[in-house]
Amino acid sequence: MKMLRFGPGGIPLSTKERSTFSGIERIRELGLDCMEIEFVHGVNLKEPEARRIGKRAQELDIRLSAHGPYYINLASLEKQKIGASRAMLVQTARACSWLGADRFTFHAAFYQKRDKSRIYEMVKEQIRIMRSTMDEVGLKNVRIDPELTGKATQFGDLGELIALAKEIKGVQFCIDFAHAQARSAGEVNGYEAFAAMLQQIRDGLGQTALDDMHIHMSGINFTAKGERNHLPLADATIDWQGLLRALKDFSVGGLLVCESPDLEGDAMRMKEFFTQQ
Repeated sequence: MKMLRFGPGGIPLSTKERSTFSGIERIRELGLDCMEIEFVHGVNLKEPEARRIGKRAQELDIRLSAHGPYYINLASLEKQKIGASRAMLVQTARACSWLGADRFTFHAAFYQKRDKSRIYEMVKEQIRIMRSTMDEVGLKNVRIDPELTGKATQFGDLGELIALAKEIKGVQFCIDFAHAQARSAGEVNGYEAFAAMLQQIRDGLGQTALDDMHIHMSGINFTAKGERNHLPLADATIDWQGLLRALKDFSVGGLLVCESPDLEGDAMRMKEFFTQQ
């Protein structure tokens, strides 16, 4: 079975010096082994510092991923915003290459009351362009991982993401199991539901897609319309133990990024449970 690594989405809260470099060192002190760099408000990391961070992460055997800016919409009603979104994501990919991170995730688009199949085609076209641009500028080794989103108004259900990965080489996805629970207004929860999602991935893309997954996990507060905010695992209804058992049974490897408000605490809690199975 491939290794499943656990770590926080962002700098651990217990890091004394609030810097990404110090956060990498704190992750190793905590016994965690991955970290997602958060570019949610824009890519403001300079190349020299990014390379310094990447070198230290490699020395400490910490795998890195990244999250692109929040204000992305590859199916915007305004063409200018589509181009700007694509440019920001290519910029995220370039930062990944400096960091030694081999993947980045993002919320791809909104349906805005339009036909889902039309939005799928728009997103697919933009990701194809982005993939081609990245390949041309030397970013072939950075994987594009659009995220499973937390509201039914957002592009990114599991079927759409699997279809994109089938159609475009160098694209997979980030599966956020808390978002799956919220998107379904609570119906997707528990071992059987999570195992069914993993089986759907295996059926669509093969076991290799499970060997190096990009996963987000937290507790989540939601309404009938979907996600409201993240919660600590202790305060949430999500069956995180059932998820971890499913990940073990399906021989899942890759990165499990904790987005809980109890950032490193819940990451450590999940890693301990997983390794004891």
